[in-house]
Amino acid sequence: MILAAGRGERMRPLTDHTPKALLKIKGKYLIVNVIEALVRAGVESLVINHAHLGKQIERAVGDGRTWGVSIRYSPETTALETAGGIVQALPLLGDAPFIAVNADVYSDFQMRRLMVAAQLLHPPHALAELVLVPNPAHHPMGDFGLMGSQVLVTSATRYTFSGMGAYHPRLFTGLQLGVPTRLADVLRAHMPAGQIRGQLHRGTWEDVGTPERLAALNPVAAS
Repeated sequence: MILAAGRGERMRPLTDHTPKALLKIKGKYLIVNVIEALVRAGVESLVINHAHLGKQIERAVGDGRTWGVSIRYSPETTALETAGGIVQALPLLGDAPFIAVNADVYSDFQMRRLMVAAQLLHPPHALAELVLVPNPAHHPMGDFGLMGSQVLVTSATRYTFSGMGAYHPRLFTGLQLGVPTRLADVLRAHMPAGQIRGQLHRGTWEDVGTPERLAALNPVAAS
């Protein structure tokens, strides 16, 4: 699943008339970079959720045949946050573990590692595996700790959640359809029981959340 329903408030005015997923890095849509990374990993079927100006995403990406992948959409009247969007899309995702990636992630992480991780998720012992990264300058305190392969709510050393993860549908049991719910809150609720795993990626990663970060990835040719 590609999560593309965010309004992109911090990206305004760029996102006033264009969904954040359709902003470009080096001439290519953000969401296309994610699609191509998933296809390289062997993904054959995708679900994309959207809300703000979502029809533009459908027109730009289509049914996925350009990349040899099947794409279906999960439109939201109002954005349901990350976990809420996944809950609404579960009928399209099916009963097996799946991976989900934020549309505004720019990274060289090998998605095949998440494909393997998804196959190893078995309730009740493991419900998710997250990709964590060293804390960027704009998020110095991080999100979660990592001890071996276990993700912790609190730790002396904390890392930032990359927006890339593998999930078992059982993680979302009990969540109400149509209610905005943050994925971080759901994950924290399961961490004390050791049900959330993690791996650390030290390569290229950027949360393309502001015009400044977007500009940094689009170097201007010298005149």
